[in-house]
Amino acid sequence: MVTGGHHSFGSERVPAERQGQGGLPKGREDSADGAKAGRAGAQGQPAGGRPRPAWRALGRAVRYLGRYRRLTGLAYLFLFISTAAQLVVPQVVQGIVDTAAHGLGASPVSPPAPSGFTSGAERTLLLFGLLIALFALARGLFAYAQSYVSERVSQSVAFDFRNDLYAKVQRLSFSYHDRTQTGQLMVRATDDVEKVRIFIGQGLLLAVQALVILVATLLILSLSNLRLTLVVLPVLPLALLMFTVFGAVSQPMFLQVQARLSRLSAILQENLAGIKVVKAFAREAQEQTRFEAAADELMGQQMRLAGLFSFLFPLVFLIANLGQAAVLYFGGRQIIGGTLTLGEWQKFSLYLVYVFFPLGQLGFIISQMSQASASAGRIFEILDAQSEVADPPGAPDLPAVEGRVTFDHVTLRYFGGGEPVLRDVSFTVEPGETVALLGATGSGKSSIINLIPRFYDPTDGHVLIDGHDVRTVSLDSLRSQIGIVLQDTTLFSGTIRETIAFGRPEATDEEIVAAAKAAAAHDFIAGFPQGYDTPVGERGATLSGGQKQRLAIARTLLLDPRILILDDSTSSVDAVTEHQIQQALDRLMQGRTSFVIAQRISTARNAHQILVLEGGRVVAQGTHEALMESSPIYAEIYTSQLVAGPASDAALSSAPDAASTPAGVDRPPASSATPLRVR
Repeated sequence: MVTGGHHSFGSERVPAERQGQGGLPKGREDSADGAKAGRAGAQGQPAGGRPRPAWRALGRAVRYLGRYRRLTGLAYLFLFISTAAQLVVPQVVQGIVDTAAHGLGASPVSPPAPSGFTSGAERTLLLFGLLIALFALARGLFAYAQSYVSERVSQSVAFDFRNDLYAKVQRLSFSYHDRTQTGQLMVRATDDVEKVRIFIGQGLLLAVQALVILVATLLILSLSNLRLTLVVLPVLPLALLMFTVFGAVSQPMFLQVQARLSRLSAILQENLAGIKVVKAFAREAQEQTRFEAAADELMGQQMRLAGLFSFLFPLVFLIANLGQAAVLYFGGRQIIGGTLTLGEWQKFSLYLVYVFFPLGQLGFIISQMSQASASAGRIFEILDAQSEVADPPGAPDLPAVEGRVTFDHVTLRYFGGGEPVLRDVSFTVEPGETVALLGATGSGKSSIINLIPRFYDPTDGHVLIDGHDVRTVSLDSLRSQIGIVLQDTTLFSGTIRETIAFGRPEATDEEIVAAAKAAAAHDFIAGFPQGYDTPVGERGATLSGGQKQRLAIARTLLLDPRILILDDSTSSVDAVTEHQIQQALDRLMQGRTSFVIAQRISTARNAHQILVLEGGRVVAQGTHEALMESSPIYAEIYTSQLVAGPASDAALSSAPDAASTPAGVDRPPASSATPLRVR
């Protein structure tokens, strides 16, 4: 079975999803739709949408050749020239055999050769030999040119596919990634693209070559010896029917191979991302068993395919040999009867190879076509996926905002169904205010902050910024004015300088250093031997949790956003580090509209207003003092944390003020509403 690799085009050779990055967002752990979608992703099914015929998808993939018409035309021109040179050779061979037979007096239809014929025959043989060498040279040169150009075209098409897939994945909404495993997306951008590339660069050309050789050969044979050609013809419909049946059977089997490969890759990606957890819980043996089970399913499906094609090729050769035996019998009778010369018989035999050889090639072509059609269908499932969050046609840019945020009777259901995770939420935040969101896990805190930058769209109601519905403006202009510091800090590989400048790659070194100082990160950065050129490692593996958080704050501070979202950014660090980070956050929040997800009362008590959520509803709203008097839920939260309060306060009071304002950065007075500027 042919599964990939490089194959010659000459006729003398025959070709030999997002559960992984953290599951569902907070607040929808009980979503039946989410669980159902996750199971679909694990089984390799598309995340939404109706499956399309795979053969139609392959046709769409082939149309990518239209982007490279000139190179594609050259490849097929070279193919036709090399094929023509190949088809001429049997004619020359007939001349050689007939000349030799005539010289020996062995031709059944020619008189004995006259005296002195030998020298003329030798010249004729030499001429025919030179012609064969010339045609072989032409065939080799044009076959090489065709192979190189077609490889260039196929690699260019694969380049386009990968770029299109990456661009599409980047723009798909969060809901799509919630339902699709990362490993599946990786397989579709790598292995599936490679399957399509191999067919476009090799299988398609082989199919055209086989068709040209078969039609041209049958035409030549019909003009040369129609009676003998009729002996061969019954074999062809039988072979074509057989290949059609095998193609229909193998295509869904190849689809299953790719689905099982996606599942294997998803398990591998998930385990590599969580290798520390696997080792911490001593689950290596169990995870190995899970991986082996997926690998066994993949191997079993591949062996079923191998069994299918192992049966196909001997059957093809059996049919070809039966046809050849019939031709030998009837051709021998014509030679005995004197109606067929030895040269004509030799020519017919060579052309007979050209008839049966394309039939043999069809097996490889069907294999590559079936693989490519299955992979093309999987690729276009992603390219055709509809993002639930997208710019409306002609969406204007959001003007520079002041920071007024309004939730107007907002209800949210993830995946468009199930129980709402937010229910009729309404509130308004004025520019420069800080809002703290409190509530138990699953109460809807993360859902609220996900709606502001439009990671998701509300099912009902409106989210407004300065009076603009976020669904009516362009996403880029919206998100460029919102800064986010998440609880689980994600840092990309690169240097510390590149990490801080992630949102503004054009930032100067002075701006980067100023942002780092304001985030209380400059001192520990300067302590590294390489300073700002220190690599952060994969996902910031070389840094502590507090260091990663401060780099994330510096990264956000450099953007100078008017709206700020802080997802409980100090919940997983010690008291001293929390104090340092909190001072950096205080600078970051100066004069900005800030939304803070808080698990601790100490984080929320100084906010301008506090929203207490329960079951997706805002059950209490106000300042710390007002809620202590009016909200039993808030009072209960405060009381439950009261015991830990003095200890925490003592730790903070004894902590060194490492996050004090660094030199060179002006800190506004506490009463000032002017934001810190580092540009």
